[in-house]
Amino acid sequence: MAARDLQERIKQLIVDRRLASGAPLPTEPELMALLGVSRNSVREALKALQAMGIVEIRHGFGTYVGRMSLAPMIEGLAFRTVAGHHRGEDSLRQLLDLREAMETGLVSRLAGRLPASDLAELETLVDAMDERAARGAGLAPTDRTFHATLYRGLDNVLLSEVLEAFWDTFHRVSRDLVEVPQDPRVTCRQHREILDAVRSGDTHRAEQAIRDHFHHLRTRLHSSAPANANLRPNEPV
Repeated sequence: MAARDLQERIKQLIVDRRLASGAPLPTEPELMALLGVSRNSVREALKALQAMGIVEIRHGFGTYVGRMSLAPMIEGLAFRTVAGHHRGEDSLRQLLDLREAMETGLVSRLAGRLPASDLAELETLVDAMDERAARGAGLAPTDRTFHATLYRGLDNVLLSEVLEAFWDTFHRVSRDLVEVPQDPRVTCRQHREILDAVRSGDTHRAEQAIRDHFHHLRTRLHSSAPANANLRPNEPV
């Protein structure tokens, strides 16, 4: 049996048995009997699935269904973006374009629909960004929480994980690149405009606020291109 086919059969076993993350898989001898393959074949298939985050091998304890995280996607996307950048490709901008497309489409679904509690939390975060900017502190942690809180109202776990994956990839990639000067007051003002637009229920204004936010960052990336530079590690987006 081909290695890929064996991996697919183990994945199908997880699906058929409705095994949740953390649930134990059959033992190696049981898998050998179920699938009609050798121990080495089972071990190689499990190692490959572990690399994808589908299973977790706990030596001395057994094999369990993995957390199904997007970590492998982040690794691949980060490497692809860094490699493309060093080949002279505009890979970091492409990553921003992808995230902008997602957020522009999503924010229209939130305009005028967020509960008062979420709006109050977003207001607190923007105030915190203003305060941090005033004393010269980094904005990235607060910025990240703002975006996560904003889209939390869509009640879509997969969507939240994908947006987090894009964020992680962008900031991991930016560590490899050169600093670009920024004005944190602009970042704060843009986030307050996003909040005000969503609160107002004006869909077009909310979409434009997101576009303006990413346009500002894209412009700065473009200005750094001649020097083959990009963002500093804690750049908020």
